[in-house]
Amino acid sequence: MRNSPYNLLQEIYSEHPWRMLVCCIMLNCTSRKQVDRVREKFFRKYPDAKSASFADPEEMATLISILGFKNKRTNTIKRFSDDWINLEWSEPCALYGIGKYGQDSWEIFQKGNLDVAPTDGVLNTYLAWAKQPENLIKPVNLKSI
Repeated sequence: MRNSPYNLLQEIYSEHPWRMLVCCIMLNCTSRKQVDRVREKFFRKYPDAKSASFADPEEMATLISILGFKNKRTNTIKRFSDDWINLEWSEPCALYGIGKYGQDSWEIFQKGNLDVAPTDGVLNTYLAWAKQPENLIKPVNLKSI
């Protein structure tokens, strides 16, 4: 599948699953515009689950404060990151802080499953685009090369 015209964070971070799910946590009850203001700085400071798990909570809360709910969101990201590292899990909904939106994003952008039924409008818009035949990856005909 080619990149969509929507430039979703899930697409941007599809090759970094932990980061993709952190973006889902960040997007909860805030706008993409707000998340865009902090995400690059956040991932420079906390590039992986281990660094986020051991982060100083006050520093992280200060960094993400413009998203709102800074203490709650910090706690969620830290606990999620600790679960990511320490739990044996097969689906991210087993991890702290990952609900339907995060699980639907995982299905679509990590598993390539377009047969999900999100309640999120942006994910539904993306799915409508992704299911168009011209946007699907076509198999390469090796005989024609």
